[in-house]
Amino acid sequence: MDGIILKPFAKINLGLDIIGRRENGYHEVKMVMQSIDLKDTMKMSVLNDDVVTMKCNLDYLPTDDNNIVVKAVKLVKREYGINKGVRIELEKNIPVAAGMAGGSSNAAAALHGMSELFDLKLNTEELCKLGVKLGADVPYCIMGGTMLAEGIGEVLTPLKKAPDCYVAIVKPSFAVSTKAVYEAYDKLNDNEIVHPDIDGIIKAINEGDLYKMCALMGNTLESVTEVEYPYIKEIKSTLMKNGAINALMSGSGPTVFGIFDDLATANQAISCIEDSDMIEKKTVVELYK
Repeated sequence: MDGIILKPFAKINLGLDIIGRRENGYHEVKMVMQSIDLKDTMKMSVLNDDVVTMKCNLDYLPTDDNNIVVKAVKLVKREYGINKGVRIELEKNIPVAAGMAGGSSNAAAALHGMSELFDLKLNTEELCKLGVKLGADVPYCIMGGTMLAEGIGEVLTPLKKAPDCYVAIVKPSFAVSTKAVYEAYDKLNDNEIVHPDIDGIIKAINEGDLYKMCALMGNTLESVTEVEYPYIKEIKSTLMKNGAINALMSGSGPTVFGIFDDLATANQAISCIEDSDMIEKKTVVELYK
């Protein structure tokens, strides 16, 4: 096979809790992850020369060994003794540094792509073992759907599909450092931290109860990011005032999403987020299952 096209999907966190910290500095998490129908486009093709080249529509993203996609391709080349090269062309649509696992999703797609390009026939378990070497979110992005993520994010349990709904996505123009957010979180007192009911969210999903699921949604990292960036709270408030069942920050931020049971209401709400230099992207999507 000479070339393939892949469509890496973004994710949101319906619930994100931090339950501990390991001696190596990694945080123990308990999260409900959900794929959404917001995707990049990645074309991968085989080169006869033993090189890895990458092009991207965003000129500020690295296209060398600092890019997780290049790292993914080279990892598979090393692990399986592949001496041909790969050309990667990435069209980014998922916002960068947004708490939506765009980079991890790209890396997951690259692993799938390498398996397909070189007929490696890697199964999900084998792909996830490779993925965790690249990042804690990569195994989830390999599997996708509705998932409970534990450990550092790599221990995955498939859940029943989340109830159908519409998701309004708002990405502010500023970026948030995940590392900085977790460092600030570690300095919080216990009374400053709100732990969402992850088990309750899962129970609501199992019952197919969209409204109960939304009522229980929570992200413990909002304790940090909302204080540092009050605009996040403002976006949530605007979505809620305009019909969202609930609104939440995804991951370490700064992306905010609102859950709606009606497409027209979701579109109306997103139109109430004023276009300005403060907004990088706003759109309405469905869940990807």
